[in-house]
Amino acid sequence: MKNLSMGVIVFVTLCMVTFSASAKELIREFKGSESKSTMEFKVKAPWIVDWRTTGDYPGQMAVDISLVKPTGEYVGKIAMTKWVDNGVRLLDEGGTYRFQVNSTLASWTLRVIELTRAEAETYLQKEHIE
Repeated sequence: MKNLSMGVIVFVTLCMVTFSASAKELIREFKGSESKSTMEFKVKAPWIVDWRTTGDYPGQMAVDISLVKPTGEYVGKIAMTKWVDNGVRLLDEGGTYRFQVNSTLASWTLRVIELTRAEAETYLQKEHIE
């Protein structure tokens, strides 16, 4: 009985540690296969854009993803590729944004994920700007 109680306590403690160690929160996910401006989203810093592209015509396809403010002001390039690809862009300024996606012969997925500071320190950005 004593071993069972101790086992339950250890299990609950491990579950709590696991839960608190990962605070990633998916804020929005956008998908498409055409050029478009996404809906606005609000995010707190630090955060990442986890992006993926797929298509049947590698080298002939094109995806160009920019981050813009609701006013249309350009903030920065998230990704640009002509290949089936993926990457993560770490951003350290929260706010309200939208993506401007220009896509030819390609499908794309963008996931906006808030992180803790500790999680943000573990990310290495994959540079794809040509």
